[in-house]
Amino acid sequence: MAKISPEALAALRKADTPTVCNALEHVMGGRTAEGFTKTPVVCADPSLPAVVGFARTAKIRASSPAQKPATEVRALRMQYYEYVSGGEGPIVAVIEDTDWPHVIGGFWGEMQVAQHKGLGVAATVTNGVLRDLGMLDEGYQVIAGAVGPSHAFVHVTELDCSVTVFGMSVRPNDLIHADRHGAVVIPAEHIELMPWAIDVVMRKEVPILSAARAPGFTVEKLRAAWLEADKIT
Repeated sequence: MAKISPEALAALRKADTPTVCNALEHVMGGRTAEGFTKTPVVCADPSLPAVVGFARTAKIRASSPAQKPATEVRALRMQYYEYVSGGEGPIVAVIEDTDWPHVIGGFWGEMQVAQHKGLGVAATVTNGVLRDLGMLDEGYQVIAGAVGPSHAFVHVTELDCSVTVFGMSVRPNDLIHADRHGAVVIPAEHIELMPWAIDVVMRKEVPILSAARAPGFTVEKLRAAWLEADKIT
């Protein structure tokens, strides 16, 4: 399992997800169309800061009843809780609703948020349904695919598996960064480079933003600002 230093964790928590995406491109030496969410999301609390954690993954379904006895369904749910609460943190639950894109049943609401927060999970990223808005425990972020009223037949079908949410592929224990914009996977080999990369991309923006917001901005001044930004490493 990947590790993260206190310094890298602190830097990532201070940055928003678009900045982290920019920082990853800087580390990789170019742009990419992989590794991040690609469709719009629903954010339980847009005012919360970014969340960072290692993925605990599972799949759910709500459109049809489980094809197992109720005792087995309950046993798998308990295994899921043991799984998400185990290992080193911080932890983010990443849950694929296999009914996507026609998700109908909310696994995430007041009950699940309270249980997951109590078990030490930091946040959730799911393409499934979120409900109980206004009743969720304070400080727990849910990035979801839709808002709906019912849980329908929702049940866990698989855990500790590769999942895909909003076009983002996630493996167990991948490091996730998420906020109201969506989420991104930070490859293990890049984790400790993130404080440096975040600092660089933010400093590169300063000359351009300063010039653009100053009186008398022109294309010539923009060109000069870009050249100044290019020198920052």
